[in-house]
This record gives sequence, C-alpha cells and structure tokens, in this order.
Amino acid sequence: MRTEQGQGSPADPPAHHAPEDCPGAEERELLQHWHAMQSGFRRLNDRLLAEVAADTGVAASSFQVLWHLLTAPGRSAPMRELTDTLGFSTAGTTKVVDRLAQQGLVDRRPSRTDRRVVYAVLTEEGAATATAAARALAGALRRHLVAPLGPEGCAALLGALLTLEGAAADGPAA
Repeated sequence: MRTEQGQGSPADPPAHHAPEDCPGAEERELLQHWHAMQSGFRRLNDRLLAEVAADTGVAASSFQVLWHLLTAPGRSAPMRELTDTLGFSTAGTTKVVDRLAQQGLVDRRPSRTDRRVVYAVLTEEGAATATAAARALAGALRRHLVAPLGPEGCAALLGALLTLEGAAADGPAA
C-alpha cells in the first residue's frame, strides 16, 4: 500500500537507519528499566488515589490540595504555592480550589499584606476530610507498597528516591 506521495504506508518501517540513530543494547535496557519504573509508579499512584477516592469520595487532585493544606503552616497556602508545589496549571489549581470551596472544605482569603495574593485555607470540615483521606491512603500504601516490599524494602526505596530527588535538585534543569 502506498500513500499519495509515493512513500510506504505509515506502518512500513523506514528503509534505512544510520547506526547512531538506534540505541545500543545497554541503552535499550536502561531505557526499558526507566519505562518500567515510570509506568509502574504511575499505575501504583493511580491505584492508590483511586482507592482513596472510592473510600472517601475525594478525587486525586482534591486530595493533593487538601493534604498540602493539612500539612502547611496555619493550614493555608498562597494559590501560587499550590500551583508550584503540586505541578498544576494556574487554571487547574483555581478549578480544584473552587470545587473544594463549594464543598466547604477550603476558604479563599486575601493576604493582609499583598492584595495580589490569595490564600487557600483549610476549613475544619476540610481538615476532617483531609485526615480521613490521608488515613485511606496510608491503608492503601500498607497494602500495595509495604506488604509486597516489606519495611526494609520500603526504606531502601525511599532512600533511593530521596537520593535521586537531591541529585535532581542539584543539577541543571533540562
């Protein structure tokens, strides 16, 4: 089958690759390991947060905001901090906080010193909801992380991740 330009179909492999275009066996193995780690973590995280949502009715993005506020000084944070810390877009942060405010879990309060800054503040109901969701996540972590790895395996994994986090923080951004 040919396309209009006379080339092979999109399913046909290219006719020629220079050797430098293809990773070697060692690089392929390293990339496959990275893919397994990345997809494994993503699937585990999705499963954990889905269990939290099923147990408490708190969506993943809402849980992230609630947990951040529960552990923040004064149980509040500027909207910009939420955006930066959680990796949401500004619009995404606004949408989640608006939804939490409608549910009575978060209040929005202007800064006393800078009228450009708005704080998200956890309400008492929000703190109770965040605590329940955190307990649900802790249970899911015990079942899906601690049980298969054991306490020593979890400690080793955490140590490795903290090492990588430190290395990433020290290095230049890509």
